[in-house]
Amino acid sequence: MERELYKTFATLAQERVDALLVGGDAFFTSQPILFVVLTARHAIPTIYPWRSHVDAGGLMSYGANLLDTYRQAGVYAGRILKGEKPADLPVLQSTKFEMVINLKVANAIGFTVPASLLARADEVIE
Repeated sequence: MERELYKTFATLAQERVDALLVGGDAFFTSQPILFVVLTARHAIPTIYPWRSHVDAGGLMSYGANLLDTYRQAGVYAGRILKGEKPADLPVLQSTKFEMVINLKVANAIGFTVPASLLARADEVIE
């Protein structure tokens, strides 16, 4: 799989893609360090689904706040343990989303983050 990713990123760089959006699929999220390394190596501005990618050196992320999602799961588990039937509980979707931007990475790959995007970010790493 790694060999295929190296080839894919070389092709993306050769094709001069403007940016890359990494989905929340298990395939893409299972290799956060490799994705971060390859996008940095080829200077491809990339947005990831989870903050952990930015913490690992990625450019930016936008997605559900995982801590809030886990908290909601814990509340559900508590309700079930207290006797509520899972079938009676409503389906929930994430309500807290966060955008994190890493300016160190932006500078390293020569990407200028628009001021309007920086203003909307929940956190900017400088």
